[in-house]
Amino acid sequence: MRAPERILLLGLLLPLPAAAASNIFCCNDERGKQVCGDILPLACVGRAYREINQVGMVVRIVEAPLTPEQKALRAHEERKKKEAEEAVKEQRRLDAALLQTYGSEADIELMRQRNEADVHREIKLANEKIAIAKKRREKFENEAEFYKKKTLPPDVEKGLKDADYEIKAQEELIDAKKREFDLIKAKYDEDLRRFREIKSRVRSQ
Repeated sequence: MRAPERILLLGLLLPLPAAAASNIFCCNDERGKQVCGDILPLACVGRAYREINQVGMVVRIVEAPLTPEQKALRAHEERKKKEAEEAVKEQRRLDAALLQTYGSEADIELMRQRNEADVHREIKLANEKIAIAKKRREKFENEAEFYKKKTLPPDVEKGLKDADYEIKAQEELIDAKKREFDLIKAKYDEDLRRFREIKSRVRSQ
């Protein structure tokens, strides 16, 4: 037998290679029964399923499509998570700015005292303006005594109105400054609390 014939005969006698085994897909149908197939069974469409290789290992798990309600809930949870992460970043930024602004608790108290002193000074000035306006109004009131049951002269009437306007404006300014004082107190109380918290955390690390 010639060599080419021997090679051909040997090739015919060798077993053909087995077809490559493919993965299978399994899921639980609407009754909870496991359904499998070498392609995704119809019962698994729209459901969670597992892809299993030829040695029985799960190589992939595919979740079921989300319902509109589940999508809305997941979007809400992701939004809350993102907001929480942004809040942490913002707090870190504020903490860094706080440490750059103040080197010690004494610095915070000094800034507090300066800002409070400014407000006290503006309130004092407003009270002085009220006192002056009241004295001016008293002068016009005395003049108005001569015109009881008569029409007031224009300059007297204007003087009374101007004094009233000034008094009201300064009283409103004082109210605003008192609110500002409360805000300043709250701000520096919070700065001091946060400063101590940051320093305590740094020392414990």
